[in-house]
Amino acid sequence: MNQEPIFLKPVFQERIWGGKKLKALFGYEIPSEQTGEAWVISAHPHGPSEIINGPLAGKTLQDAWENHGELFHKKSSDDEAYPLLVKILDANDNLSVQVHPDDKFARNVENQPYGKTECWYVLDAEPGAEIILGHHAKTKEDLAAMMDNGDWDQLLQRVAVNKGDFIYVPSGTIHAIGKGIVILETQQSSDITYRVYDYDRKDKKGNPRELHLDKAKQVTNIPHQMSKLEQQSYQKEGLNVQQLVKETYFTVYHWKLSGEVTQHLEADFLQCSVITGNAEIHVNNKSYTLKKGNNFILPYGIDTYQLVGNAELIVSHT
Repeated sequence: MNQEPIFLKPVFQERIWGGKKLKALFGYEIPSEQTGEAWVISAHPHGPSEIINGPLAGKTLQDAWENHGELFHKKSSDDEAYPLLVKILDANDNLSVQVHPDDKFARNVENQPYGKTECWYVLDAEPGAEIILGHHAKTKEDLAAMMDNGDWDQLLQRVAVNKGDFIYVPSGTIHAIGKGIVILETQQSSDITYRVYDYDRKDKKGNPRELHLDKAKQVTNIPHQMSKLEQQSYQKEGLNVQQLVKETYFTVYHWKLSGEVTQHLEADFLQCSVITGNAEIHVNNKSYTLKKGNNFILPYGIDTYQLVGNAELIVSHT
């Protein structure tokens, strides 16, 4: 049993809307000036993170899940997929307006294990930044007519956002991250996206990017309803814990460490991303340095651990 944190190397994805902020904010060595995503905790086949320490160094998180399921208290069949995916996104331009299916549609139509419910913690936002979250259609017929006619201003619902905001995006929710926003996204481990509208942009070959309106019409929730989140917070020693969301697929927290705290690992495993500051984590009489941009998993089997320092983390588990 691995009794230490599992640190991970991000996998970068270039996007038409990407930029340079992943380097500016986190010091990541990005591949280009159009780097849109860092998949920082990923076992998805489209971009599995590499383990950089311990006995599994050089292996991917996907390898660890498939061959060392005990690290995650994996209970069921060998073909079960790792459940979650954590990304950091730099929207240097507007992302396409899109929607994701639920598990049932993903399995029946796409032959994929998971649909995509996700949530966003806003790490940075330029003044006036907006997201698209939901729509104004009252019926399926309304939705189809507005999509077919390109009545985007009438259809789409816009919401202003600021640094530190949290947004929950269940499957079936039309959404888009707007220009000038950097987010940390916790989601089901799925890469199924149905593009609804893309501002008539062209790809590198000069072709309009593909839309998926038929499937989008099938999976979009109608009418749109804003989720009511029961957020709670508490202080334990030098750690302030805010529970951002507790839903079917994940529970996500914002941790603010100012001093030290000793914790018990109560989940099967914890996914941790350091978003500001510096700290140390002590596990089994060993010390590990934590700095902004680090991403790691506390695996099953660790009993207690101690955090010391001044840092903020986004933490999640199933």
